[in-house]
Amino acid sequence: MAAVDERLQRWLRERYEPAVARQPERLAQFVTESGLTVEPVYGPGDAAGAPAEYPGEYPFTRGVHPTMHRGRLWTMRQYAGYSTPEETNERFRYLLAQGQTGLSVAFDLPTQTGYDSDHEAAEGEVGKVGTPVCSLADMEALLRGIPLDRVSTSMTINATAPVLLALYAAVARKQGAPLERLSGTVQNDVLKEYIARGTYVYPPGPSLRLATDLAAFCAEWMPRWNPISISGYHMREAGATAVQEVAFTLANAVAYVEAAAVARMDAGQFAERASFFFAAHNHLFEEAAKFRAARRLWASIVRERFGVTDDRACALRFHAQTAGVTLTAQQPEVNSVRTAVQALAAVLGGAQSLHVNAQDEALGLPTEESAALALRAQQVLAHESGVADTTDPLGGSYFVEHLTDEIEAGARAYIERIDALGGAVAAIEEGFPQGEIAEAAYRHFRAVESGERSIVGVNLYAEDEAPPPPLTRLDPARTEGQIAHVRQVRRERDEAQAQAALSRLVEAARGGENTMPPILECVEAYATLGEVSDALRSVFGAHEAGG
Repeated sequence: MAAVDERLQRWLRERYEPAVARQPERLAQFVTESGLTVEPVYGPGDAAGAPAEYPGEYPFTRGVHPTMHRGRLWTMRQYAGYSTPEETNERFRYLLAQGQTGLSVAFDLPTQTGYDSDHEAAEGEVGKVGTPVCSLADMEALLRGIPLDRVSTSMTINATAPVLLALYAAVARKQGAPLERLSGTVQNDVLKEYIARGTYVYPPGPSLRLATDLAAFCAEWMPRWNPISISGYHMREAGATAVQEVAFTLANAVAYVEAAAVARMDAGQFAERASFFFAAHNHLFEEAAKFRAARRLWASIVRERFGVTDDRACALRFHAQTAGVTLTAQQPEVNSVRTAVQALAAVLGGAQSLHVNAQDEALGLPTEESAALALRAQQVLAHESGVADTTDPLGGSYFVEHLTDEIEAGARAYIERIDALGGAVAAIEEGFPQGEIAEAAYRHFRAVESGERSIVGVNLYAEDEAPPPPLTRLDPARTEGQIAHVRQVRRERDEAQAQAALSRLVEAARGGENTMPPILECVEAYATLGEVSDALRSVFGAHEAGG
């Protein structure tokens, strides 16, 4: 090893240092997006933790399946939802025709926070950042013509996840599709809402109960469905570093497994059906290493902390989405380059499914053309780049293995601090992860402002402002139609049946029984999402910011 070090020092003196001296515009020190120092060159001594296992073997550093993308490509799941369920259905059909292999549903803010489209709190937000779904009629319109027993669906919904999953199950039953054949994921990760996103409804305790009720229901009735997607994406969007993203996501995951145990669910069974959701950022190697470190760390947590011996229950499966926060309104065409690099990082890191953001999303909802181009980026990676031809293309890279070790060590240290505070819920109540993320976001902002960190088109190679590209425009008349539609549903349903179902839900929430069956009964009686949420609010209360 001493001989290797001596050769490295000679190489630095003779070749690297003079080259740097000739390029004064280059940085004196290089760091990743998360502030990890990048050395001039790496050798065998920097990859001491390089895994000896093969892909598909515990602790899954190199991938959760033996053949990874060589055997089966990742699911290309472009996120979509806007205006009305009918228009979103049209976009789904368009994307499926373009070669998309799974659905991913975005819901508007009123739907996320438990309000119907005609509620005063929904004014100005209906259909803006996703599609409104207030009733079984809306969910039927959203999924019309899509065979749910043959298409995998992901729903990005958290506080109201039990209601949306019940609506999805109700549509499947009307289609004649057995619940046990449905496949997909519901995000159902309420803890990160208190950290970074804010679309909570109930206090943390009842929210955890609803999340585990949903998981228990899926274990019994929807065994192919992932009942939770524990998300680091939104924390990263709020400014978290890669290390923080891994640490806070896995700390939340520990809290969910513990809550499931209280609900008498087997830890291994819960962990096996849990999935994860991470961001893919610009630093190609740090991001690929992040995904590898997350897999290895989660595998050891499941085995060592919860005593799970089944290797498959220790495997971290994840969806990745390119980083919305990195998109710029300036020179939006450059965003296609950014997201291609980010998508490459996700694929090299072993993602099971992937969404690539469209280039115009910093300006508005993506057009059909920009959404199709984003999908094409995935297809080029899959069919032309060669990255899917072998199972772990970056395995053995001294640089990547070193970064993997560094990220894992940093995340472990954070989890130990969270454990010392009493776990994720206590840490959130104390504001610990929120404070750490805010500080990281501030450091990033100052680095961009000072020019220490370059953003092409913003503080480097900036150009005069150009006119914005064509954007998707929402028709206000569609919003009015959605409001009228939810009122029509209330008028035409069997009111006595709907109210009786809501009363049974209140009783279940007050008692200890699983809330999912009565929620399903409510939505099948055409009780609205807002009414179901109000019934639960009457028992659990509503969480207030800072409360």
